[in-house]
Amino acid sequence: MAREVLTKEQIVRTAIELLDEDGLDGLNMRALGKRLGAVPTAVYWHVSNKDKLMVLAGDEVWNEIALPAPDPDDWRTPAVGLATELYAMLMRHPWLVPAFGSYLFYGPGKARYDDRCLAVYEAGGFAGPDADRAAAAVFTFVFGNALGASAMMSLTRRLSRNGGDADALIQETLTKATEVAMQFPQLRTRLTSPAAEYNAAPAQTFEHGLRALLDGLEASRASNR
Repeated sequence: MAREVLTKEQIVRTAIELLDEDGLDGLNMRALGKRLGAVPTAVYWHVSNKDKLMVLAGDEVWNEIALPAPDPDDWRTPAVGLATELYAMLMRHPWLVPAFGSYLFYGPGKARYDDRCLAVYEAGGFAGPDADRAAAAVFTFVFGNALGASAMMSLTRRLSRNGGDADALIQETLTKATEVAMQFPQLRTRLTSPAAEYNAAPAQTFEHGLRALLDGLEASRASNR
C-alpha cells in the first residue's frame, strides 16, 4: 500500500486488530506493515513510533461505547448503560487493561466517555466532587472486573507461546489449587457444593456488584440532599 493512500485511520484500525488477536506483544511496526501491505517506513510517515500508535489505538476503542442521555428522573439507567458498555468494550479489547500500566492514554475518545459520565451523575443530583467520585468508583469497579479476563487471556497466550497446552496447564493448576483450598473450611464448603469450581465467580457477579455499588451511591446522594 503506497504512502499516499495509507491513512492514519487505517493504521490505527489495523493496530487494534493485531492487539485484539495477539495482545500487547503482537503489535510492532513490522507486523503492522505486513498486515497493511506496506513497508514500515510508510507507517512511520503517519505515526512516528509504537508508543504514539498505542495511544491512538487505546483512545479509538472508547468511541465504540454508546452514550446514553442523562436523565434527571432516572440516573441509574444511563449509569448502568455506561458501565456495561465500558465492560463490553474492555472484553472486546482485553489488551487495554494491562496497557494502562505502560502507556499514558488520552484523547477525544476517552474524554467523550468521561464527559458523558459526569453529565449523567450531575443530572442525577451528584454535585461537584460527588459526581467525580461516583464516576471514578464505577470506572474502578468495571476496570477491576475486566482485569481477570484480561489476565487470563495474557496468561493463555504466554503459555501457548512457550510450546505448552495452555488449557491443560491451567486445568492442572486449578486442580492443585483446589487440593490446597480443600484444607480450609470456608473454601471446602464452597467446593463441595453443586457446580462449584475453584477461582470461578458465581453467575451475574458483575451485575450484582454494580447494583450494590449504585445502591451505595444512591444512599450517599440521598443523605447529602
